[in-house]
Amino acid sequence: MTEAELIDVAREAMMVTLKVSAPSLLVALVVGLLVSIFQTLTQIQEQTLTFVPKMMLVFASLVLFLPFMLSNLSEFWHHTMDRVIVGGG
Repeated sequence: MTEAELIDVAREAMMVTLKVSAPSLLVALVVGLLVSIFQTLTQIQEQTLTFVPKMMLVFASLVLFLPFMLSNLSEFWHHTMDRVIVGGG
């Protein structure tokens, strides 16, 4: 495997990481923003108010997006192994 191929694999790995983590991170961002707005409007400053809904909805998003995440990771793994086997063999 040449340096260019390694750089390409690293770039693909970063893109797959972004694609796989994006749904959960976006859900956490939106929930945090909505809870912060709610806390600002009601002047309730309870720490668990942000933690519990965020934890539950991030877990739900992981369950919902699990097939998408696994297919992306599996596709990347197969593509990388094909490169290694073809390049090394």
